[in-house]
Amino acid sequence: MPAGTELTTVDRVHGEGSFLFTATNSFDMDEEIIVVPCEDGDAGTDAATDGATGGAGVAAWINRCTHEAQRFDTGRGVPMRDGEIICPKHGSLFDACSGECDNGEAAGTTLPEVDVAVEDGAVYLVDDEYEFEHEGGIDADDGPSSTSHIGF
Repeated sequence: MPAGTELTTVDRVHGEGSFLFTATNSFDMDEEIIVVPCEDGDAGTDAATDGATGGAGVAAWINRCTHEAQRFDTGRGVPMRDGEIICPKHGSLFDACSGECDNGEAAGTTLPEVDVAVEDGAVYLVDDEYEFEHEGGIDADDGPSSTSHIGF
């Protein structure tokens, strides 16, 4: 088992299309991270491989576009098409395995990677820069909010 926190399974990431979690970075700030399916033949096949292209079919990235810090996953999963992450604001496409963008407003940039490892179908956070906090987005534990001004 890799030294790190178990996050989810490869099957779940592929079945649901993505996995969102919150971690604290080295500056003691909460950061949202996405784990997405990655079927790149260059991603490696060793089940214990670490790195953004964690091998065995997943990759992990900071949950924001490099152009305007737009979140990819707003709580409903990462929008993806044909192995690319879609920025919901301007439509830039990022390769799910390399994080590279070659079109739209974010062209020429690469998503910030987060190191994960896969062993026996489980995905582990192994990046020394991040400490797992909880599944879901930063605001996931805040509960429902209401903007109603109705009083009883």
